[in-house]
Amino acid sequence: MTFPLLWPLVMRLPAPMRVAVFFVLSVVAVSYLGPAIANVNPLTISPELRLNPPSSAHLLGTDMFGRDIFARVLYGGQVSLAIGLATAVLATTAGTILGLVAGAWQASDNILMRIMDGIMAIPGILLAIALATIFGGGVSTVIFALAVPEVPGVARVVRSVTLTLREQLFIEAARSYGAGPLRLLFKYILPNAIAPIAVQATFICGLAILYEAYLSFVGIGVPPEQPSWGNIVAEGRSFALIAPYLMLYPSLVIGAVVLAVNLIGDGLRDMVDPRFAPPD
Repeated sequence: MTFPLLWPLVMRLPAPMRVAVFFVLSVVAVSYLGPAIANVNPLTISPELRLNPPSSAHLLGTDMFGRDIFARVLYGGQVSLAIGLATAVLATTAGTILGLVAGAWQASDNILMRIMDGIMAIPGILLAIALATIFGGGVSTVIFALAVPEVPGVARVVRSVTLTLREQLFIEAARSYGAGPLRLLFKYILPNAIAPIAVQATFICGLAILYEAYLSFVGIGVPPEQPSWGNIVAEGRSFALIAPYLMLYPSLVIGAVVLAVNLIGDGLRDMVDPRFAPPD
């Protein structure tokens, strides 16, 4: 029932953003319908089929253990997309709360923002590698390690919006009618900050998918027994010269999905702030 209601809204989006939305939804649908489509267990080892090139029996070929690459890319999409979405949700939730607190209460502003500045001083991927190394591998650890570096960016955006909105006349009017601090934040300020938060979330989602591949490539991301796009690329690097398709296909999927998510973010930014919209 939801899709017919969203269809008119989706069709009113700019063409590049509409294509990106359809592509991302298609990748999500194909990834989660992978078992029915591939009809192959991505963990099944068949030594007699190792390093077979793409064919009608194995659309994307097989890896060094005879596992079907097509099935592994499909199943890997479930992990990589889940990490991207969960990282975006965790980072935006934590950043929104910190930004609201910093923007509403001056006493906490200096403390929180100095902490955020300290986190931002460390390159995000290096901080993620350090956290993943300290806490060990695993999907939950990867999500946490990727979310922490992105929290300060969201917090600063929400703080900026909060500082701007709290001086507006409608906030003063609500305050004069007896609205308390929490009511002002969550009923009047937060709804007006949803648009920039959504823009930040899309960029974090795309970045998390890319960074998950980085972590898996260096061996501190998702465990090898759990397929992800980054793991598939990492496993294929030793055979890049004799079987380049092991790295090619998952890399193309990562690049296409990250590009599509970034296009959605650009489209949302243009819709939220007309200053960034391209000229007619």
